Amino acid sequence: MLKKMKAAMFVEPKKIEIQKVNIPEISDDEVLIKVKYCGICGTDVHIYNGEYSRDQLPLIAGHEFSGIVEKVGSKVKRFKGGERVTADVNLSCGTCYYCRHDQPLMCSEMRQLGIHMNGAFAEYVKVPQDKVYVLPENIDFKGAALLEPISCVVRAAKKHNLKFAESVAIIGDGAIALMHLQMAKILGAAPIILIGLDENRMKKAKKLGADYVIKSNSNMYEKVKALTEGRGADLVIESVGLKITNEQSFGLVRPGGRIMPFGIASDDCVVGYKPLDMVLKELTMISTVAGAKNDLADAITLVQYNKFKLDDYKTTIMPLEKISDAFNVLKTDSNVLKVLIKIDNE
Repeated sequence: MLKKMKAAMFVEPKKIEIQKVNIPEISDDEVLIKVKYCGICGTDVHIYNGEYSRDQLPLIAGHEFSGIVEKVGSKVKRFKGGERVTADVNLSCGTCYYCRHDQPLMCSEMRQLGIHMNGAFAEYVKVPQDKVYVLPENIDFKGAALLEPISCVVRAAKKHNLKFAESVAIIGDGAIALMHLQMAKILGAAPIILIGLDENRMKKAKKLGADYVIKSNSNMYEKVKALTEGRGADLVIESVGLKITNEQSFGLVRPGGRIMPFGIASDDCVVGYKPLDMVLKELTMISTVAGAKNDLADAITLVQYNKFKLDDYKTTIMPLEKISDAFNVLKTDSNVLKVLIKIDNE
């Protein structure tokens, strides 16, 4: 008889039930991880609201997690019980055209833990052994639950290729926007301009290294140009996922500059732009959806050597039983950048 575990089941939009379900059975090349913490991602908010992965419900969501190896399959040699770990949540086939050309996120068989299959808002989660990473001693379980979103920012940085002394405008003041800000600082961008709405979060942005913070309003275009010698930003990163913020990108970027849509938008979001402007200004649009391949390993290294400041992301911890309340906290309390769900009560 299979043993049971506690899990947060997303049964329908805006309805989560704490259920007793079977502990996942692992195959020969899989690792069973006892989850310690799992962060609520913006994608989880979209799933909760019924805007994303609705066809996958009921689902155990959650993909930003840390834990301890509980059990390994018979073919697993690299890991042993008790090791502190996290995991890459993107599971591709490994053999198709896209996987062979270093684009695994485009694989037609791509599945993501907590998005297309059961994830880590549960006491246990199973992961293929090649996706598991041992944590350095100086990364605690809370910090490790932030590595997945940092890996997404790492991949974004590799794609937008921001160079030192280039200017960047980041639209948004949420958790991921402030990670983009920190990455821009690591890369030596100047000036770093964050455009937001919330005073508390904009203060955090200033503390984390923004050279300027600007209120999102009709004057922001002139202000960004004034801070970039009249040109506009070399790179604009949109981290909100709304029609209006994506359209704002075109007014903030310089001629010859780059735009990166990053925020997850709803499926019916359609953005208008003038193709003539794209042509005459020789604008480049770059996008990315998640970290992949070595991005998580690079994120681990950056956090291991204190390149990211994560204290502001660790202030709000809630138990699994209060996960529905946690979504409300994220929505209503602007002081909270991230909620980490504590799974293991030991």
